[in-house]
Amino acid sequence: MEMATCSFHSSSFTLPNPNSTSSRTNLSSPLPLSKQLFGFSLPSSSTAKTTTLKLRTRNPKPFSTHPPIKCSVSEATEAATAERRRKLMRRSDIRNIAIVAHVDHGKTTLVDAMLRQSKVFRDNQFVQERIMDSNDIERERGITILSKNTSITYKDSKINIIDTPGHSDFGGEVERILNMVEGILLVVDSVEGPMPQTRFVLKKALEFGHAVVVVVNKIDRPSARPDFVINSTFELFIELNATDEQCDFQAIYASGIKGKAGLSADNLADDLGPLFESIMRCIPGPAIDKDGSLQMLATNIEYDEHKGRIAIGRLHAGILKKGMDVKVCTSEDSCRFARVSELFVYEKFSRVPAESVEAGDICAVCGINDIQIGETIADKTNGTPLPAIKVEEPTVKMAFSINTSPFVGREGKYVTSRNLRDRLSRELERNLAMKVEDGETADTFIVSGRGTLHITILIENMRREGYEFMVGPPKVINKRVNDKLLEPYEIATVEVPEEHMGAVVELLGKRRGQMFDMQGVGSEGTTFLKYKIPTRGLLGLRNAILTASRGTAILNTIFDSYGPWAGDMSTRDLGSLVAFEGGTSTSYAISSSQERGQLFIGPGVEVYKGQIVGIHQRPGDLSLNVCKKKAATNIRSNKDVTVILDTPLDYSLDDCIEYIQEDELVEVTPSSIRMCKNPKFSKKSNR
Repeated sequence: MEMATCSFHSSSFTLPNPNSTSSRTNLSSPLPLSKQLFGFSLPSSSTAKTTTLKLRTRNPKPFSTHPPIKCSVSEATEAATAERRRKLMRRSDIRNIAIVAHVDHGKTTLVDAMLRQSKVFRDNQFVQERIMDSNDIERERGITILSKNTSITYKDSKINIIDTPGHSDFGGEVERILNMVEGILLVVDSVEGPMPQTRFVLKKALEFGHAVVVVVNKIDRPSARPDFVINSTFELFIELNATDEQCDFQAIYASGIKGKAGLSADNLADDLGPLFESIMRCIPGPAIDKDGSLQMLATNIEYDEHKGRIAIGRLHAGILKKGMDVKVCTSEDSCRFARVSELFVYEKFSRVPAESVEAGDICAVCGINDIQIGETIADKTNGTPLPAIKVEEPTVKMAFSINTSPFVGREGKYVTSRNLRDRLSRELERNLAMKVEDGETADTFIVSGRGTLHITILIENMRREGYEFMVGPPKVINKRVNDKLLEPYEIATVEVPEEHMGAVVELLGKRRGQMFDMQGVGSEGTTFLKYKIPTRGLLGLRNAILTASRGTAILNTIFDSYGPWAGDMSTRDLGSLVAFEGGTSTSYAISSSQERGQLFIGPGVEVYKGQIVGIHQRPGDLSLNVCKKKAATNIRSNKDVTVILDTPLDYSLDDCIEYIQEDELVEVTPSSIRMCKNPKFSKKSNR
């Protein structure tokens, strides 16, 4: 594979601090590609060419002066696609990029630093951390769930930035976003390196042919190992069959929380200037057909109470104007007419009204109340639709049904099956990776998603909106091919301290997991395990691993492929404690019940018959009475008996869904989350 090199038309690299005597690094001689792009030693090709680039002097504010980065990626990519895109031209004043990474690798924090340094906010303006995570659930969980658009201006060019989710369950959101951009910033943690979601998003980006800039983030961590990370990332490119041009990626080392970046791990600039220069040089502008017929793919949908449905997407060809009559197409044979009432573009951290938008820019369109994700806004007379968006199939399903407990209607506003059906139908309009089917009865719906978390976020949103319903345990979606039963397998990566490795390996072995890699990580005594495990084995695994490792293990999973049925497995060894009488729990009853296991409730809590009130300490269910009161007698007691009660277990929605089995349900209301036995199943309990 022929390697290209990058060099700088400058004899010195001047950092913004004028008082620093060590701020000059000689770059007069071209460095080999192994130093500049990959960070590890490879023999440079004798045929490699060294090029330099002259830049016009522009006003550097608000950024410091940095040497121009000459990137062979964009040139090679353009040369390879020139024949295919002869009719298209590239806009040089716009860059459309998506920031993708594994969960917790610092995407949103890096976007925060980019927004601050591009003067999006006033100097005296209060800005909260992770400004892009505007959703309440996102801020509570510390993860990105919905992709969000923003833009910055750098050297007279507009950079549209899309922050994407990092969790594998929301991979459908990432797949849609890749239709809007020409390049990605692949953010990789300086210690962990490429993780399962890194592989997933990179695979999709390479399939689209996007340019990639690798950002090794959190470089200021004490145990950072940038050489290993760059090596692993390069191997991942090769493993995913990337082209020679794509493997020739630009590497940037950064600390998102400090707002610093540089071309080497031990020589960071005082700002993110090198990162912005890499975006401008290595990621090409959008290829557009300016004089062609109007084409815009609706990639995302937002809803506003006053404006209605807002379609977001990139304009592929033509010019879109406010008040313009357009044609909305789903396929060649299915089109309808509409009018654009309002038009918005993204500037800094807000949507700004616009009279017209040229091809290549990302915009928001109002006035088409029935538009769906994947539809094309085209020219009224001779417009043609763009290819539809394709996403991966779901792997997990759960049953949603109306609430049938004795407490139905006490806390929720929407309790009927019609309310439930309407809400799930609205979710399908936005969430392409989710599917909804009718269940066995008229009040049951089967919801399929990319993982348990994917469906759990929907449940959490619905309960906050006032819905009251019940959900069954998660089940995997199997396939039958050539009369052979296949089930989904996932790649699970576990980081665990060495002293707890034995318990974790035993737990994963019981769940039919097959280890294919094990290595030490850094100097912290941590072991990194990789398993291929059936999705069935992952249900309820997170809490079990935390218990086995005393809360120190970190589990990450991503869908791999369908494989042969692995056989029966047990995911829960202990039974449940079930209340056989309704009423209010008492201290007297709980003091004797807690000897049977761990309870979910304390005294003074209303319970009903069939509600799960605790975990039995043995296999099999046990029915007991937590509402029993102490018998009153006419004998006066001179001694007060002190009752010591254990602290009840506080299970979240995710914990409850992981806990329940086939004959159990989770009752979800705006105020409470309870578990109960499914009345449709025969009771199996120890008395």
